[in-house]
Amino acid sequence: MIKRRLDRYVQILNNINDDQDKFLWIMDFGKNSGQFSDGHRVPSFEVKGCQSQTWLVPHFVDDKIYFTADSAALISKGMVNIIADVYSGSTAQGIKEFDQKEFEKMNLSSLLTPGRNNGVHSMLKKIKFYASPTSP
Repeated sequence: MIKRRLDRYVQILNNINDDQDKFLWIMDFGKNSGQFSDGHRVPSFEVKGCQSQTWLVPHFVDDKIYFTADSAALISKGMVNIIADVYSGSTAQGIKEFDQKEFEKMNLSSLLTPGRNNGVHSMLKKIKFYASPTSP
């Protein structure tokens, strides 16, 4: 399920020829993402290592984890919401077993600055943290 969702975003971005247009698509995705509760803008949900304040919140329902996310910057908001959507509805085991190197297919290094790329890696680490047995 995770791979299928990721592949959908890879296909969308691959169908956009211009890097600037890809960048704009990611920002628009962030702008059009759902509402985020102000009550979730707390340090425990903040993604450390992002250039702008970014939050990633897990919601545990039965054996699945769903995610909501937000960021102060539109590009980060787009990326964190893509990542949240890719992983939402997965089991902790599925998240732990998924090879996050698959995200390299998105070719983000050509779109994002090194600082933003580091932020994406921090978002992915936070997802893995939430799937660990010691998470909240």
